[in-house]
Amino acid sequence: METENPVTYRYMHRNFNDSAGDPGGAFSDCSSSCAGGTTTLHHRLTPSPATIYSDESLRSLISDLESPSATIDTQRHAAMELRLLAKHSPENRSQIAGAGAVVPLISLISSPDSLLQEHGVTAILNLSLLDENKDLIAAAGAIKPLVRALRSPSLAARENAACALFRLSHSDVLKATIARSGAIPPLISLLESGRLRAKKDAITALYALCSISENKIRAVEAGIMKPLLEMMAETDGELVDKAGCVLRKVTGEEKGRVAAVSDGGIPVLVEVIEVGTQRQKEIAAAALLQICEGSPAHSALAVREGAIPPLVSLSQSGNSRAMKKAEMLIEMLRQRRTMEDC
Repeated sequence: METENPVTYRYMHRNFNDSAGDPGGAFSDCSSSCAGGTTTLHHRLTPSPATIYSDESLRSLISDLESPSATIDTQRHAAMELRLLAKHSPENRSQIAGAGAVVPLISLISSPDSLLQEHGVTAILNLSLLDENKDLIAAAGAIKPLVRALRSPSLAARENAACALFRLSHSDVLKATIARSGAIPPLISLLESGRLRAKKDAITALYALCSISENKIRAVEAGIMKPLLEMMAETDGELVDKAGCVLRKVTGEEKGRVAAVSDGGIPVLVEVIEVGTQRQKEIAAAALLQICEGSPAHSALAVREGAIPPLVSLSQSGNSRAMKKAEMLIEMLRQRRTMEDC
């Protein structure tokens, strides 16, 4: 597996190292983290952050989850208590995992009862906020059920499953495992049809997964380019920065660059450079530079789409990173225009 490294461009005997893959912190975290949910139960707990259960009490809740004679209401109540306890503090997350709750909570993710499934997904998400729990959760078999939950009828389950997978994608091995388990197509579906929060969770998970080469290719083959470009085309939308950062990742592969151009990406990027915020302009310029680098045909298309004037403006008014990207693109495109005029 190839981990993404900062991209180094060489042009006109100059090196440019682009270490700002996520300029300005577009991906601070998943929007569903620490999910408590809005479901109301008859005996719902509202633990304070200082709530500490005894091991005996936790084992009783876990027993309620595992008992074949427990009623659905008893299981829902136990799952909700564990979900809320896991929401509040690292100490609770450690204690719950140590008491053996991970496996029975994972089993709830495959429950035909939508409320139990939502509690299971969200409890696992909350437990995964403790770094020490991540490998335990993955080793206990959470990844495949979470991937299946991305297609759940419950929107909350889908959103929190996306966020949980993001939390578990902390190593290249797990990123590959998550993608090989089929996560990328349903995450792309959330980009296309989910509400804003679902789109934020999905694109954050995709950003993490697409830091290795094989997952970038999987994402391109699954059709990620069209929804990314549609998000970027909405220059006043909330997801332009995030979509641009993911676009930058997938266009690190030749398949991604070809897909971006064939899906009309160059005019979209030129428009963002012209009318976007300073951060959006920088992200779009970096993506366009990556697409045009080493491709006379892509460079020629960028010239025809009118890229040079907004790049000149960016080279004079952007931050230092944006100005460098703009200057390199201007040199590249002007040379291409000169060659075409000859």
